[in-house]
Amino acid sequence: MNEDEIMVPVYTVTGFLEGGKTTFLKFTIEQDYFQIEEPTLLIVGEDGIEKYDEKELLRYHTVMTVIENEEDFTTETLKKLDKRYTPSRVIIEYNPFWSVAKLEEMEMPEGWGIVQEIVMVDASSFQIYMQNMKSLFVEMARNADMVTFNRCTDDLPLANFRRSIKVVNPGCEILFEDNNNELTDIFEDSVPYDLDADIVRIEDIDYGIFYVDAGENPDRYEGKTVTFKGRILKSKNPDADYFVAGRKAMTCCAEDTAFIGYIVKWAESPSLKMGDWVRVTAKIKYRELKIYGGEGPVFYARKVEPSDPPEQELVYFN
Repeated sequence: MNEDEIMVPVYTVTGFLEGGKTTFLKFTIEQDYFQIEEPTLLIVGEDGIEKYDEKELLRYHTVMTVIENEEDFTTETLKKLDKRYTPSRVIIEYNPFWSVAKLEEMEMPEGWGIVQEIVMVDASSFQIYMQNMKSLFVEMARNADMVTFNRCTDDLPLANFRRSIKVVNPGCEILFEDNNNELTDIFEDSVPYDLDADIVRIEDIDYGIFYVDAGENPDRYEGKTVTFKGRILKSKNPDADYFVAGRKAMTCCAEDTAFIGYIVKWAESPSLKMGDWVRVTAKIKYRELKIYGGEGPVFYARKVEPSDPPEQELVYFN
């Protein structure tokens, strides 16, 4: 549905059990910026440890309904709730084991449309979930607008957590909160290459870090000259003066990979062969491009040379 056609915005919040969904929603519902006079419908699809106070919710013009079983979470059920409550806004605390993809594809009542998807994560248990339920988390994060890691501590590999999400959803906003629910900056430390060098050399093992950081921190890279290995992905236009240099990254398992790379401007691009490995030496400028959905780095090549592939062709983010 086109955003202009959405009359009843739907906000979805999902995450594994004890990920902080209910705590987050209780806090949000009480905030001044979230108040509207019209009714808000809160649909809860998981019975967690933290509970809602329905009388308290009514103070904020919010009514709650619980859907306990997956088979009851249907278009017909939502239409009945729409008719009963005529909400102006809907919040869904969704059980991820019911499949987030199913929710995204579900036919909504007339005028309803998902406008924001949020994932809440308990950082202290994230590694366990990723070892055992990685595909399920990837499904949650793939189209999320925001992922919040709470209960963060200094001993956790938070940068790796972030990269795990950025490889499947580069545009996602990722927040980290400590045990006091205060936002924390995990990127005060430097990247593992010398950004002050005349030519910044990106080692093969650091490509994933470079890909994420270059996309998120234009101030660090604008005007820098870098050199790195990448595989050629050519335009459908045989005369295009650009190509994409990148690597395949594992998003879920060895069978689930994504090609991640950036635009390289190079006059001799038509002579290049799709799939060849090259070493690109280029100056970075940030430009508005449709392929990026906004501003992103464009690599103006000084040299594009044949190269052996990296010892490990697949990029891992954790």
